[in-house]
Amino acid sequence: MSEKTVKFDPTTTISAEYGIFGIPMSEEESKVVLVPVPWEVTTSYGEGASNGPQIIRQASEQIDLFDIEVGKAYEVGYHMRDFPEDLKRMNDKYKAVAQEIIEMKTNLSEDEAKMKTLSAQVNEACEEMTQWVYDQCSDVLKKGKLLGLVGGDHSTPLGAIRAVSEKYKGEFGVLHIDAHADLRVAYQGFKQSHASIMYNVMTDAKKPKKLVQVGIRDFCEEEYDFSESREDIKTFYDLELKRRLLKGETWEKVCQDIIKELPQNVYISFDIDGLDPVYCPHTGTPVPGGLTVDQIFFLFREVHNSGRKIIAFDLNEVSTGGLDPHEVEWDGNVGARILYKMCGWLVKSHA
Repeated sequence: MSEKTVKFDPTTTISAEYGIFGIPMSEEESKVVLVPVPWEVTTSYGEGASNGPQIIRQASEQIDLFDIEVGKAYEVGYHMRDFPEDLKRMNDKYKAVAQEIIEMKTNLSEDEAKMKTLSAQVNEACEEMTQWVYDQCSDVLKKGKLLGLVGGDHSTPLGAIRAVSEKYKGEFGVLHIDAHADLRVAYQGFKQSHASIMYNVMTDAKKPKKLVQVGIRDFCEEEYDFSESREDIKTFYDLELKRRLLKGETWEKVCQDIIKELPQNVYISFDIDGLDPVYCPHTGTPVPGGLTVDQIFFLFREVHNSGRKIIAFDLNEVSTGGLDPHEVEWDGNVGARILYKMCGWLVKSHA
């Protein structure tokens, strides 16, 4: 539906086709601009993450805009850019190539030449996606807007973090909420795999000052060793968080310890599988354990109350699990509510 001025009553439901959360405001009118990235080329287990922006937007119209924590933050305007159909077609093409490679590796193929050729094609496509994201996000930031990225798998925000790093000259930390460490040098031969995003972030020429990981519960020895070897990475493993809570510590105290590790400026990178899978069961790589929505919302509030500034964010891995998008309304609902809360705290940080 084309953008047009409509009468806007924030107390009622307006179709999300008029705008994310049913807010019928153009990009020019809006302070928060969301970039949808329908990409899941390197996913190796579940599928459907490229539908994440679509199902989140569909569900977003059901959200009551007034929020007891952030009030009427929406009044500054939230706008999601148009769904990039060309990028989605590119995703579909190279996901098929990547799946062929994964199948060959799984079946211990000895055709190294073919796998090398196909891997090069996938890696090149992922680099094009990253450049597209960088260009989009740089444009948003140069216009003085507040940036949010909606993926897609978790490989998508590398270009966004580069753009943010340029704006803030590296003076920020990444608060990474995830079930996975994402610190592999590469996975299945893919350099920009969803399992390598934080390795790529922390070895990039435009890396942040600090990476603080929360909820991590699925990782390999290589990732553990990499994290332990870096003073600019602090990982709060899910097992240790749960031990502390089970021994009687409060979540408030845990959050204080997490926040102490963060610099003044904070970029939030949120993989939805950081939550207990009951919240988004169709995410691509669900892992038992994880955080509750209440714990996440409390952490966001404590970051803000600490005086730190949330400067941008990404939300990834809300997925359809290979089902029709209309069959996974629960995942879209949870994703939309997480996104709305992140938008609100982003606005409050810049008030």
